[in-house]
Amino acid sequence: QVRLVESGGGLVQAGESLRLSCVASGRSFSSYAMGWFRQVPGKEREFVATIAWSRGDTSYADSVKGRFTISRDNTKRTVYLQMNSLKPEDTAVYYCAADPVLYGSTRSREYDYWGQGTQVTVSS
Repeated sequence: QVRLVESGGGLVQAGESLRLSCVASGRSFSSYAMGWFRQVPGKEREFVATIAWSRGDTSYADSVKGRFTISRDNTKRTVYLQMNSLKPEDTAVYYCAADPVLYGSTRSREYDYWGQGTQVTVSS
């Protein structure tokens, strides 16, 4: 069992930055691929980024490529999402997810564990 707790969300203006954190507890964090997803009311959960448990291989949605960076610190059992040049369309609840595989998927149904989410609101 893995418990995930996100933090770092908030209200910012377009063009500003935020860094989300997700702290994991439970089974070996370093053996899990980690992902960030986001969701707005009435829409399906959307892939944002994922990072492998080894070597730090990453993958991003086209909509955030070049603006967002996912990283992890296995010693702190934490995965981060640095979000720069935020846009109003980035407004959503952001979720952290864990999958006990080497490389993370872009599909939310592949992930076994989820956090409670943190709200990000970007005003224009």
